[in-house]
Amino acid sequence: MADADAALKQRHGKGKSTKAEGLFKQVHKCVELLAANPRHPGLQTHEFHSLAHPYDRNQKVFEAYAQKCTPGAYRVFWCYGPGRNQITIIAITPHP
Repeated sequence: MADADAALKQRHGKGKSTKAEGLFKQVHKCVELLAANPRHPGLQTHEFHSLAHPYDRNQKVFEAYAQKCTPGAYRVFWCYGPGRNQITIIAITPHP
């Protein structure tokens, strides 16, 4: 992530990022935290019932927060699988 930050600062001079770049950084951080620890408290991960698990209908799908306190805040929907010790990101979408 440090490389992404350095590239943004170099492109914009003062380090100010555009709205899209800020969103990318937030989603990128969320995905990094998911990879390291899906139960990280900052992700506020919880079960999501409206999506079906793509590999096993009996397993759970989860929702993690990429943004908070923002209208249309982005969420990352994910599940465990297909293999052992793997996570699959199903979707990254704004909250309805």
